[in-house]
Amino acid sequence: MKDINKFIDRFTAPLQTFIRYPLSVFPDDIYLILKYYSKTGRKLNLKNPVLFDEKLQWLKLYDRQLEYTNLADKYEVRKFVAQTIGEEYLIPNYGVWDNFDEIPFDTLPDKFVLKCTHDSGSVVICKNKSSFDMYKTGSYFKKRLSQNFYWHRREWVYKNIKPRIIAEKLMVDESQTELKDYKIYCFDGEPKIIEVIFNRFTQNPKENFYSPQWEYQPLATGDYETDPNTVIQKPKRLEQMLDLARKLSAGKIHLRVDFYVINDKIYFGELTFYNAAGNTGFNPPQWDKIFGDWMVLPIKFS
Repeated sequence: MKDINKFIDRFTAPLQTFIRYPLSVFPDDIYLILKYYSKTGRKLNLKNPVLFDEKLQWLKLYDRQLEYTNLADKYEVRKFVAQTIGEEYLIPNYGVWDNFDEIPFDTLPDKFVLKCTHDSGSVVICKNKSSFDMYKTGSYFKKRLSQNFYWHRREWVYKNIKPRIIAEKLMVDESQTELKDYKIYCFDGEPKIIEVIFNRFTQNPKENFYSPQWEYQPLATGDYETDPNTVIQKPKRLEQMLDLARKLSAGKIHLRVDFYVINDKIYFGELTFYNAAGNTGFNPPQWDKIFGDWMVLPIKFS
């Protein structure tokens, strides 16, 4: 660790230029130190991390449980969810395939959602098969399937996931104008704060944070703006969501558990180990320390 810190001290000045080049040749710890500095302008403290984003980098390096691979896999995690809280919380799945050309589109309904199992964010929504751009979608997924998402930001849980494509039912809530995403941040199995993403499919998506008691929290991340003037009603099934999050995150140092509420029913979204890959970008920045205080790492550090 001392050698790494000397490396950072020596190359601080030219680092911004240096980091633009491919860094796949670097071991994970040095890579994460360089990336953290390029994002924050600060040295990453891996010896005794304090901030939330620092601790997420620590988890990438030192909390590597084999079961995490299946929990991060968009298809395999369904088995864990079914066993832990029940199949009724799963969005209906139409199948899983190794490549785009295997998907039997003739048997799929007119509306559906396609996702990769091995990464984050690769989602394509089909609302009408007759106007669905098969060529563009196929090119997109072939490119995504060829990539190991682990190399992007060294998120270890993605490293050994088999790249596949799943098709899910396109869920629509007839009582709402949009589908909100409830992201529950759990620490040692206890929900501490809830992020609600709204205006998701507009040019200006936003996020509001709430306590488990549904009190608005004045913070935002680097991804979205917060809007204290938008009143998001407390979900009728909030307590049930929190209880389900406790069960799914039990025994984990930190886990973000995502849900949707559709037609008054709760549906599982995904499990996330490293929020924003440890580049959360809190505003105001003191929330980085507040979140960090919630995360208790093992006494023995690296």
